Amino acid sequence: MFQPSDSDAYASTEASADLFPKPAPAPSTSPQYEPVRHMLFGSPSIVQATIKHLYALNYAEPNEWSRLMPTGRGNEVMATLTKKVKVS
Repeated sequence: MFQPSDSDAYASTEASADLFPKPAPAPSTSPQYEPVRHMLFGSPSIVQATIKHLYALNYAEPNEWSRLMPTGRGNEVMATLTKKVKVS
């Protein structure tokens, strides 16, 4: 049967620091993001339909797009979206 004694309980912290050095800091594993800008041009109905389609694909929320802005060409408007995309 093992019976520890007080003399066996002493351990040097200096020796344990040499035996178990601190590991090097881990490289950053946080994902990197890069902005990408989307621009839609067309009639108000097709621009809105495209925004809704991209929402159905879970790509962007409709409120992330700019308001429809006239381009000065007949029935044409534009909308923009800037999205941060994870770089692989």
